[in-house]
Amino acid sequence: MKSLLITTGIFAPDIGGPASYARTLGKRFTQQGVAVTILAYSSVMQHGGDRGLPFRVRRVWTGLPWGVRHAWYAFQTFRFARGSEAILALNAVSAGVPAAMAARLTHTPLVVRIVGDYAWEIALQTGRTFLLIDDFQKSPTGGRIGRLRRLQTWTCRQAKAIIVPSQYLAGVVMGWGVPQEKLRVVYNGVELPVVQASKEEARKHIGISGNLIVSCGRLVPWKGFRMLIKLLPQLLQVNQFFRLAIVGDGPDQKMLQTVIRTLGLERKVFLVGRKSASELAWYLAAADLFVLNTGYEGFSHQILEAMQAGIPVITTTAGGNREVIVQGQNGIMVRYNDEFNLLEAIKAVWKQGDLREKLVANARHTVAAFSTERMYEATKEVLTEVTSDTAE
Repeated sequence: MKSLLITTGIFAPDIGGPASYARTLGKRFTQQGVAVTILAYSSVMQHGGDRGLPFRVRRVWTGLPWGVRHAWYAFQTFRFARGSEAILALNAVSAGVPAAMAARLTHTPLVVRIVGDYAWEIALQTGRTFLLIDDFQKSPTGGRIGRLRRLQTWTCRQAKAIIVPSQYLAGVVMGWGVPQEKLRVVYNGVELPVVQASKEEARKHIGISGNLIVSCGRLVPWKGFRMLIKLLPQLLQVNQFFRLAIVGDGPDQKMLQTVIRTLGLERKVFLVGRKSASELAWYLAAADLFVLNTGYEGFSHQILEAMQAGIPVITTTAGGNREVIVQGQNGIMVRYNDEFNLLEAIKAVWKQGDLREKLVANARHTVAAFSTERMYEATKEVLTEVTSDTAE
């Protein structure tokens, strides 16, 4: 393969998993002599950092009217697909639908990466469902949500192969009627910047003192941040110096701020917003515990990053977490929103130094298996497979 088009919903300076993933793959494929073009929706029309990248970046400004930007994105996808040997779409709808159409028109093999159920996420955020993802798969839908469901399924059926970051998500996508032989599990790689600082130095850097509990993710209902905040008064009875920092932004921000004010926790709970990888590394360097009370995870970058940073991990049994966590060995799992057991898990890990040391030591061995190099090689293998099939 000599040329590759990567279509994505976001790219730097916008922060998020697809932006980091596209950048990582763009660099690695370019190093191997592949001409890479990244086409992205973008909050800026131009970005000075693009000039220093080894691959080509083309942006479609999200400030354009709805519909206009989508049509322009589709045209650009078709334009760059004509000069590419393969297309890698990093979602099934905003980037995936135009990629699928361009792939059909230009006879270019398409690979789609699925990291979740977009229809479910929109349904939950807009109040059209209160079901968690597994139950949602069995529920009937109509209107906008039904259309999103059909679109992501159609995109997957057009693809030569579908990359998912966990066996759990492979099962979800098969539930859409996608043949199992199209699915390839490629686990996420993690490569967090190293912070050479003590916990005290890191706490001074981020401006939060005390024994820090860190949680990360988009501020959406299924991440369970509300319950975690409500748990803090009980945790303060265990250790009055506990502080909670939540890294991320999203639609639940105002609601969570209200909960914090209502409980009088303004100086104990900090919603610090979305952070870059280098900024997140400082929060993890300052942390004593990492807690992720989530109702859904396709596969969690954050858990791996916490493991790499040497922090004990407490999370839930949701989704792909069970493919990373070995209960009581490299982390602790409880059920989603299980207040009693989550509290007991945090207390146990905090009070038992030998348990903390065991979790951290085993987690370092675990995270070694999830390198960006392995992710790249596995992705390259999938793309080589689909381009070879086309050549034949």
